[in-house]
Amino acid sequence: MTSSPAIIILGPSALATARRIQALYPQAAIHGLQGRVDADQAYDDFGDTLRSLYRNGAPIIALCAAGIVIRSLAPLLASKGAEPPVLAVAEDGSAVVPLLGGLGGVNRMAREIAATLSTQAAITTSGELRFGTCLLDPPSGYALADIEQGKRFVSDLLGGESLRIDGDAPWLAAANLPLADDAARTVRITTRQGAAQHDELLIHPRTLLVLINSAGDDLAAEIGAALDQAGLAAKALAALLAPRALMADKRLAQAAAELAIPLRFIGADEALPAPVHGSANLQLLQAASPDAAQTIGRPRGRLSVIGLGPGAAEHLTPAVRRALDEAEDLLGYETYVKMAEPLRPEQVRHCSDNREELQRARHAFELAASGRRVVVISSGDPGVFAMAAAVLEALEASDAPADWHVVELQILPGVSAALAAAAKAGAPLGHDFCLISLSDNLKPWAVIENRLDHAGAADLAMAFYNPISKARPWQLGRALEIVRQHRTPDTVVVLGRDIGRPAEALRVLSLGELTPEMVDMRTLVIIGSSQTRRFPRGDGGEWVYTPRSYPQP
Repeated sequence: MTSSPAIIILGPSALATARRIQALYPQAAIHGLQGRVDADQAYDDFGDTLRSLYRNGAPIIALCAAGIVIRSLAPLLASKGAEPPVLAVAEDGSAVVPLLGGLGGVNRMAREIAATLSTQAAITTSGELRFGTCLLDPPSGYALADIEQGKRFVSDLLGGESLRIDGDAPWLAAANLPLADDAARTVRITTRQGAAQHDELLIHPRTLLVLINSAGDDLAAEIGAALDQAGLAAKALAALLAPRALMADKRLAQAAAELAIPLRFIGADEALPAPVHGSANLQLLQAASPDAAQTIGRPRGRLSVIGLGPGAAEHLTPAVRRALDEAEDLLGYETYVKMAEPLRPEQVRHCSDNREELQRARHAFELAASGRRVVVISSGDPGVFAMAAAVLEALEASDAPADWHVVELQILPGVSAALAAAAKAGAPLGHDFCLISLSDNLKPWAVIENRLDHAGAADLAMAFYNPISKARPWQLGRALEIVRQHRTPDTVVVLGRDIGRPAEALRVLSLGELTPEMVDMRTLVIIGSSQTRRFPRGDGGEWVYTPRSYPQP
């Protein structure tokens, strides 16, 4: 699977079975119909949700009748080779039916789920039923050369032809194949290039490695030309290798992405297989087996600084979810690490106090510099009063720049608390605004007062982060005194507490009504500008917005 499965349910009767399947795939989110079931993520339209997941290549496990799934996805069923796995599972777990994605491992998933639910998978693929294996879906480390030729080959076998195996195919040893020494059909396991003949099935073992000593501008084309000269198949490539001194060269990453193979780096003294073709700049190496090819070199470390948003799963961006899914190590304040669940058991959690930001950033770089995929977790957006600045500060001050600067560093945005609270209220930040933290842990209180005074004078809408705490009980009151020098008592105020979390609460009031006792550390305070307005909603609440147009003087 290239991404985490999505488990789709329609009502609470399917939730228990969904949780059992989620235990098998810990990073799979359970999607439940809005207002009917309390799941990890809510959706409004079943068909639209399925089609969106399908287009994005996500494996789908739908706990409902198979017909509903088929009718929902029917308009998209154009390319059989591009199907993600799609399964229908009975709500009570009594049946598991693979529907789509035979070349994407759907039957393997069906058997895994069936074993978890103590039932049988309803496998209907004729070749797999007859032979006990899917010849068109070889295991990891092997690649089918031509799917269309493969279909004809399997059709011949089902028609009564026998076969022989030329090459090393250990996964076929336990299969119920019609083997014969004088068979007219051949399964050929080879790294050699060439079109499959009508009487053979070509499978390429991923045992070839490309060693690059210096990167050119069109590296993928250069590698393709070298493979052609050597008569070797591109699908037999296992990885692109390079010296660690080239770790930050973007051309290597681009070439690996174009060839759809991993990029790994080697030390000067690392033992390598013998070359089978090449030049001073580029060499093709032959590993003993696909497993052996995977042990050579190590990946470039990656450090992702991510924002979870306000807390609700639907506000988590796909890029952030992907980084969490791929992480080996996760660092952050324990509350935020828990918010990132579901996580796999093998993912290492490094929880620390919320005030240990620089230590956390240094630890993250140390892990990533060793070749691991590391995520540093913030709530909201990592660049708004959160970990992104601490990570960059640690990098700038690093005494190990050679190791840390070659780490692949990415900062992935999230929905900041101010934006989440503003969206719930309407659009109070619809015109110019500023964000101010009232915490003086990292800056003098005099600086905060100065900024409050100038923001008030500039008639900016303001969002206050860290407004109050047990250690700072007086500062919000003082901040309001400064703001009231520039605002009338009827100025609109929005208080958003735990927005995006189960205890979410939103309140609209006036500046004259606001007192510090109404606010705690988990509250986001928005104070409107002189132009911010409020008016009744149809459900009895209020909308708040700041017009985009401003009165002309």
